[in-house]
Amino acid sequence: MAPLPGRGLAKGLAVTLRTMTRRSVTAQYPEVQPELPPRTRGVIGLLEENCTVCMLCARECPDWCIYIDSHKETLPAVDPSARARTRNVLDRFAIDFSLCMYCGICIEVCPFDALFWSPEFEYAETDILELTHERDRLREWMWTVPAPPALDPAAEEPKEIAAARKSADKLAAAAAAAAAAENAEEQQDT
Repeated sequence: MAPLPGRGLAKGLAVTLRTMTRRSVTAQYPEVQPELPPRTRGVIGLLEENCTVCMLCARECPDWCIYIDSHKETLPAVDPSARARTRNVLDRFAIDFSLCMYCGICIEVCPFDALFWSPEFEYAETDILELTHERDRLREWMWTVPAPPALDPAAEEPKEIAAARKSADKLAAAAAAAAAAENAEEQQDT
């Protein structure tokens, strides 16, 4: 059976009529802040203490909008027989938000949890050069990062924690056995 001619036009007009009869709702944005979903991607915050200058975020960024500069610092040996250690020191960490496409790859590849999503989205500038946020400005965004959601109580325990708990239980059992053996020796001596 062939569709009636003009059926699509009638459907379109019906949608238009329904929309025309509804009251419009205006969001009073500057005065009333919108309710954002919990995982909103706004701006990226940096926790400098966790950054080891591994450069994974800059290498994986598809837009190359992360700029990192660092230098190596030699730490003297604590023990005379040990050798001196070197560590990377962060000099500059900047993200150019005029290039960033908010994909979140940098946050996901960071092995040390130094980058986080902040729900803040009000950082428009009149000059495009001011959209390059240096590490002090990225640090300010960290204070707006929401706490992570609570773990699901029904979820199974991560294998790393289970392995650590198992080894801790073994050590506790060995210590308890050693203490019991020591108590038994003391009782035999008396």
